[in-house]
Amino acid sequence: MNPKDSVVDAFERATYRKVSLRLLPFLFLCYVLAYLDRVNVGFAKLQMSADLGFSDAVYGAGAGIFFIGYFFLEVPSNVILSRVGARIWIARIMVSWGLIAMGTMFVSSERAFYILRFLLGVAEAGFFPGIILYFTYWYPHAYRARMIAWFMTAIPLAGIVGGPLSGWILKALDGVATLRGWQWMFLIEGALPVVMGLWVLRFLDDSPAQAKWLAADERDLLLTRLQRDATEKPAGGSVWEAFRSVKVWLLGAVYFGMVMGLYGISFWLPQIIKDTLTADPFRIGLISSIPWCVAAFAMVAYGYHSDASGERRWHVALACLLAAGAFAASALPGLGGWTGILMLSLATAGIMAALSCFWTLPTGMLHGTAAAAGIAWINSFGNLAGYVSPGLVGMIRDAAGKDMTLALYLLAGSLAAAGALTLYVARREDGIPVPGK
Repeated sequence: MNPKDSVVDAFERATYRKVSLRLLPFLFLCYVLAYLDRVNVGFAKLQMSADLGFSDAVYGAGAGIFFIGYFFLEVPSNVILSRVGARIWIARIMVSWGLIAMGTMFVSSERAFYILRFLLGVAEAGFFPGIILYFTYWYPHAYRARMIAWFMTAIPLAGIVGGPLSGWILKALDGVATLRGWQWMFLIEGALPVVMGLWVLRFLDDSPAQAKWLAADERDLLLTRLQRDATEKPAGGSVWEAFRSVKVWLLGAVYFGMVMGLYGISFWLPQIIKDTLTADPFRIGLISSIPWCVAAFAMVAYGYHSDASGERRWHVALACLLAAGAFAASALPGLGGWTGILMLSLATAGIMAALSCFWTLPTGMLHGTAAAAGIAWINSFGNLAGYVSPGLVGMIRDAAGKDMTLALYLLAGSLAAAGALTLYVARREDGIPVPGK
């Protein structure tokens, strides 16, 4: 090896390590708060449904209607971010969703529940795809699977930390100042993103060109690598290029199948634990963190392996099929209790491992405004499953006398379909650069 090449490689690694240490912990924490405010209604249900007389179907519909608001504003939000910059727009998103999440503590009827969940989706729309787009301003394609994997470990961490935290709030603060535990939970967990959103304005830079914490040679390296990466992508740079791409639509369908499983477990895991293991809110919170601990390890290891091998398609498909098999196994007779939790842990790990690699596919196909629109469309279409999944599970439970068997088979089927479709849509990874090429 040429010693000069070795020095250049070391400098590149050091530069990207510096960028990652600056951006990842901060964005990671922001996404922990986003996911926590999205799914903490699953813990609120443990008290809220009895207090307000909500059936499982009402709860499921309210949990899911978040994604209808999310769907309609996702693409416009990401296009605006690409034009006004990430710093201002991400701050706006976080402050507005935090205020609405806090307002959920005042819910007293089904209508108010539905309205506030819908508005929460409207407020949060654009946050996740905006961060994925933001990564394309800093990292070339060869680095993205591991960076996205680290960022998306915020989802399992929200389960690891949020479960016990929410359970503790429900139990410890119930009745304090005449408020129920679920009201305190919405108040506390909604205030945190308001504070973080204001911090975004001081901390984030829109791109390497504005980053004063980078040396000139570090900034030049980042911009050069990004420019080289952009020339390797075959797709055009307009919104129309994204919407007329068949692959974008098919990837949206793949993501829909994965999200069916993700929110099936996220919104209903506390209730499954209550039905099969314990009714104590704090113990439910502790047990609910187990699948997310397994998932956190799996998705980071899987993302690194995908980057090292340069392979994406089979990584996504096999993880989806693992999750499908685990969901199906958890529904078998005699596999309840702790064995069921083990199967649900494997299912969660499979979903999160698939997600850690999935977003490298669209970010490798698109650039510019097409990337903003395409990523947002895939995310918004896929997240419609966040509306379908919890509501459908709730209706199945009501119809089946609180039995989850059919619902678990439904989630298994959606993930199996996602795995199969991945093998079709990404069967030729033309235009998607990999390490070493």
